[in-house]
Amino acid sequence: MTDSWREEPEPDHVTITPMGWVRVGLRGVPLAVVVFGCLLLLLATRIVERPLFGLRRPWTPYITQFVCRSAFFILGMGYTRVGTPMQGAGAVVANHSSWLDVFALNAAKRIYFVSKAEVAAWPGIGWLARATGTVFIKRDRREASSQIEVFRARLLAGHKLLFFPEGTSTDGLQVLPFKPTLFAAFFDPVLAKTMRLQAVTLRYSSPLEVDSRFYGWWGDMDFAPHLLATLAARHQGSVTVIYHPPVQLSDYANRKVLAKALEDQVRGGLAHRSDQAL
Repeated sequence: MTDSWREEPEPDHVTITPMGWVRVGLRGVPLAVVVFGCLLLLLATRIVERPLFGLRRPWTPYITQFVCRSAFFILGMGYTRVGTPMQGAGAVVANHSSWLDVFALNAAKRIYFVSKAEVAAWPGIGWLARATGTVFIKRDRREASSQIEVFRARLLAGHKLLFFPEGTSTDGLQVLPFKPTLFAAFFDPVLAKTMRLQAVTLRYSSPLEVDSRFYGWWGDMDFAPHLLATLAARHQGSVTVIYHPPVQLSDYANRKVLAKALEDQVRGGLAHRSDQAL
């Protein structure tokens, strides 16, 4: 795997036309109403949910899932699911291409993201991430023991945790080598015997008339221009979410072997072109 794709020019998003700005309004306003209106509903619900259930969240994930499913309807973007999300607690790993990944993954199954600590401070995105129960971690080996404790508590509470082992987003056309660091936490003796993991491939298809990397959001790209370009698109593409068969952690000797096996599943899904409709 080479990094030559990073050196290629970013997709040239066409200047937004007057009709494009009309589409921004027609899509952006209802999307904002749904996202932030449901955020207020979620926070109000959490006031009651937290003292009753603690870490467990029996109600609020349904609000998040409704928002994410509604987003694709509002955008006019196709959404297909292939395979079956695993039931019960566990970890889910996926390739990372875009901010749209959050909507695509939550639309199919109620999950909790594992994200780098810096995201918590991002305006808008950070607020949403904290409200929906995202687990924030620091990329520091000295924090490993505390991370294990957090993962253990969330998994024992029945949560399904999702993280992006590539460590960064891409242009959506390839899968970077998975970093095995986070997988070490799942070999904790309390979790190892029963822990299951599921690989998920996110595959985006751009509108026919634009760059095939249209939905990719990586490198130094700013969020606002990418969002506006997506909202303004005359035609939308689609995303396919492919769920691979879950694996049992106890079947793997160590974190590196496990990371490579899951990476191969995700990479194979990106290359596979025969989809089934949801």
